[in-house]
Amino acid sequence: MKRCVWAYSDELREYHDHVWGIPQHDEVMLYKMLILEGLQAGLSWEIILKKEKAYEEALDNFDYQKIAQYDEDKYNELMNTPLLIKNKLKMRAIISNAKAFIAVQKEFNHFDNYIWSFVDFRPIKHCYESSKDVPAYDELSEHISKDLKKRGFKFVGPTIIYSYLQAIGIYNDHERSCDFY
Repeated sequence: MKRCVWAYSDELREYHDHVWGIPQHDEVMLYKMLILEGLQAGLSWEIILKKEKAYEEALDNFDYQKIAQYDEDKYNELMNTPLLIKNKLKMRAIISNAKAFIAVQKEFNHFDNYIWSFVDFRPIKHCYESSKDVPAYDELSEHISKDLKKRGFKFVGPTIIYSYLQAIGIYNDHERSCDFY
């Protein structure tokens, strides 16, 4: 099987084959991927994938309704949980983004309606020969980033949002030689 060149480890191959670039509409998964992409800032995606299970356990399976209710005690507990990234701003963003996520759901009926409306509910299939050709961000990710920030989201810069769009299948950025293209 031919895969994108970046899928070189077991974790990355599993992610590549079963998550990345597949259109996602599940609300919990949309929140989870937004959080994981934000956590990845400054780190490798492989590190985040290795910590995913720990976050799932610590964050009530990414139940954003519960996470939005986390108080200072829960925040402190998370900051002392082994395997979680001890970045205060990222940890606070997990909680504040849950609240912002719920607000978007109330406005648009579902976060899915909101995020997919930017592309008229149709995935965009890019045509890249190599992963090296994929931009760090583009006009759409800049636009969505600005809108999310206005809505109170944190760790949603244009580069993070570009990766998020790939993760949830809005963008199909598989290399042309990849069997998943």
